[in-house]
Amino acid sequence: QVQLVESGGGLVQPGGSLRLSCTASGRIFSRNAMGWYRQAPGKERELVASMTSGGRTNYADSVKGRFTISRDSAKNMVYLQMTSLKPEDTAVYYCNADRPPWWNWGQGTQVTVSS
Repeated sequence: QVQLVESGGGLVQPGGSLRLSCTASGRIFSRNAMGWYRQAPGKERELVASMTSGGRTNYADSVKGRFTISRDSAKNMVYLQMTSLKPEDTAVYYCNADRPPWWNWGQGTQVTVSS
């Protein structure tokens, strides 16, 4: 079973930037469409960015123009570059397939945007 590990979160001021990273126990990123999700307290998990195996990207309206998903297949990594962060971006961020069936969810990485 694939294991996903997210990292790179932290506390950042509004307007700041962070880059999240995701790695997997198997080489899955080049063959599968991947997504970054987030879950804020009391809210459902939502897909915020996705990339097809061919490299086509899609973003939720709430992050469009501020977040960028990318992939480095050689390093077996998927990234989420986040800029112009807002307090409403505060959440635990996860990577996984862009749609079901999902692999087991990792622990995620906490992003807190606060002054």
